Amino acid sequence: MQTIRGKTSSTASADGAEGARPGPGRDLAPLLAGAATAVGGFGAVLALAGSDSPLRGPLTLFFLLAAPAAAVAAALRGLDPFGRTIAALAGSVVVNMLVAQGMLALHSWSVRGGIVAVTAISCVLLLLVLLRRLRGRTTTRQGI
Repeated sequence: MQTIRGKTSSTASADGAEGARPGPGRDLAPLLAGAATAVGGFGAVLALAGSDSPLRGPLTLFFLLAAPAAAVAAALRGLDPFGRTIAALAGSVVVNMLVAQGMLALHSWSVRGGIVAVTAISCVLLLLVLLRRLRGRTTTRQGI
């Protein structure tokens, strides 16, 4: 026989999850992700516009590391957070090096072209992850 216990007011939070307590730092990860996206996007825009701002270099470098890293990290959801971070940063460096080598081999190196190529590769990786997740959901639903 199974015992079903009701939630008491001391263990239930406002959203109905047991043990979840609202507090500072609870919503910090989405806030930091949004800030990183804004900073990276601003760096890409500065580089594509050809601005002479002193922020162009660091923000563009941040974009070139963060965009492929986010795409690789999305593909590696099964790893623990530390391993996922290391693998995502390594994958980011690999994507950047492959883009640079390909553009140099084709004698078509440009800053704008490199940023566009890294952006395109990152978007394709994210799209593949999204398609894989959607396909996994539909096959699970069909199997039931």
